[in-house]
Amino acid sequence: MRFGPAGRIAASPPGPADRRNGTVMTKPAEPTCSDCGQLDCHNPRHNRPDFCLTDATPPDVLADALSRYRDGGPDAKLAHAAAEVEGTYYGKLTRVEETLAFARRIGAKRIGIATCVGLIEEARLFATILRRGGFAPQTVLCKVGSTDKCEIGVPDAQKIRPGTFEACCNPILQAVTLNARKTDLNVIIGLCVGHDALFCKHSEAPVTTLLTKDRVLGHNPVAALYTAKSYSKRVMDADRLKGL
Repeated sequence: MRFGPAGRIAASPPGPADRRNGTVMTKPAEPTCSDCGQLDCHNPRHNRPDFCLTDATPPDVLADALSRYRDGGPDAKLAHAAAEVEGTYYGKLTRVEETLAFARRIGAKRIGIATCVGLIEEARLFATILRRGGFAPQTVLCKVGSTDKCEIGVPDAQKIRPGTFEACCNPILQAVTLNARKTDLNVIIGLCVGHDALFCKHSEAPVTTLLTKDRVLGHNPVAALYTAKSYSKRVMDADRLKGL
């Protein structure tokens, strides 16, 4: 990826294909950080690939991003709090505890919880932990509004149980409700893929994720990556992936 005129991203030419272990692999047309073997930005050795995004970033774009961490505004407050929690508690706290530590450092008092109905027990426990930590949790369930999926244009055939009332997830209303309650920080607990994106889009308060839903892997989606060459090798099947 390269920035063209006026900072626009310029497309790279298509990459060639190579063969590894009998499998034809196409190199990405626009290589990015996941295609880098140096990670020189993390541990500088001045050995960056020619597609390095650090080198491709115009100085004014980098300067603008950095200025937001230094100006004392909302972005700076979040960035400094995150860095303090990481540096102080690296490898010492669970994510539950880190969430409380982060919230305290940004001065948050009212903590919104946008939860999936399937994880309401976990949300209740987290709310208890927040209260014990001196915070005021505000929980909104994904089914708030109690509206059947058909009422928002979802075909009955696409329901999990066709022919029955099936409340739609309502992440926009979750966000609007927490906005009205003036939360200082919102925490996602297990919202569906896509619904989490809608919630983040409409939330006025900063959003962090405590728990990512994975109905197959016990809410541990990274397990599919850990086992991509063994038990979960289906995730590497190109034909199958293109049909999802």
